Amino acid sequence: MLNRIWTFFFFGAFVAAVGQSLAGHTGVWADMVGATFDMAKTAFEISLGLTGVMCLWLGIMRIGEQGGAVEVLGRVFGPLLRRLFPGIPDGHPAQTCIVMNMAANMLGLDNAATPLGLKAMREMQELNPAKDTASNDMIMFLVINTSAVTIIPVTIFTYRAQLGAADPTDIFLPILIATFCSTMAGLIVTAAWQKLNLLQPVILGYLGAATALIAGLVAYFSRLDTDALQAQSSLLANFLIFGVIIAFMLGAVLRRVNLYEAFVEGAKDGFGVAVGIIPYLVAMLVAIGVFRASGALDLILDGVRGAVSAVGVDTRWVDGLPTALMKPLSGSGARGMMIEAMTNSGADSFAGRLASVIQGSTETTFYVLAVYFGSVGIRKTRHAVVCGLAADAAGVVAAILVSYLFFG
Repeated sequence: MLNRIWTFFFFGAFVAAVGQSLAGHTGVWADMVGATFDMAKTAFEISLGLTGVMCLWLGIMRIGEQGGAVEVLGRVFGPLLRRLFPGIPDGHPAQTCIVMNMAANMLGLDNAATPLGLKAMREMQELNPAKDTASNDMIMFLVINTSAVTIIPVTIFTYRAQLGAADPTDIFLPILIATFCSTMAGLIVTAAWQKLNLLQPVILGYLGAATALIAGLVAYFSRLDTDALQAQSSLLANFLIFGVIIAFMLGAVLRRVNLYEAFVEGAKDGFGVAVGIIPYLVAMLVAIGVFRASGALDLILDGVRGAVSAVGVDTRWVDGLPTALMKPLSGSGARGMMIEAMTNSGADSFAGRLASVIQGSTETTFYVLAVYFGSVGIRKTRHAVVCGLAADAAGVVAAILVSYLFFG
């Protein structure tokens, strides 16, 4: 899939450039060549600049992991998840893996979450009577994963900081709201398809409490003017994030974890992560830069913008459309679109913030389905794709609406 997307950008740029040349705009070829060098340099500088921040956050996350944060979240959400996966017997190892995977995802511990998720799929496969067909529990697990409930979107904060955002965390609450809407939509659609009763008291208690919290945040912030809204949401976001850091450290102290050694152990991974993304970021940013320099991207967006404007709707959200369309297909592609939006329009522009919120609202659906189902040989995915895309659509719509609410 990523190969097709990458090839589409280059061939689409070539066709658009030929069209521009026939129209007399011959300078487009020089712009495209210049974009290849400029975006390659930008990709390297961004990746290199990520090193320090990535080391910092992965170090903090390792402290939280060793301090028991994952286990605490597992105990908190265990009763809910046991009812969402009725096909898994009580006490089965799959339950523990699912709870731990969800907890790691919430904390942004991707390196820890993926192995736990693969382990959960293998355990569920043992209970699956049709080995080549996804079970209901497998599909529910995948949809919740693709809706990407993440309490701390560390990677997005890091990119925004690197690209000069005045307050990299000002998109914290919008992302939290958007990803909540995505998860709820995916959960409801999947449960309806599987005829799973969500009206159980325990499920209603968890979902009701979460909905009340999100609704309360929206109701409170919607009453504020733009300046007060941004100031107070930023204050709350930074307070919560720093509170999580302190909680991680206190938990580690209580467990007699060596904070310094745990931090250094996690920070070492940060350098490898930052350096490892360089070739992928170069490939995607160069392709996207050439696509934009050719005029192809602007042509597509102008067409959508014109259609939206014709019905009297504000068109600023169209700038987030490339990230939204790319997100279900390619994580690196969507990341490249987000970075391109922030680079082209500014990290603190509406387009830059919107792209960041969209990026954090869902996961890369087709990648997750391919990796998780592929790990256990599932070929018949049944309704997993439809439910996953429904969650994606809800997350994107929520991201657009909440971006207008918070950033005007």
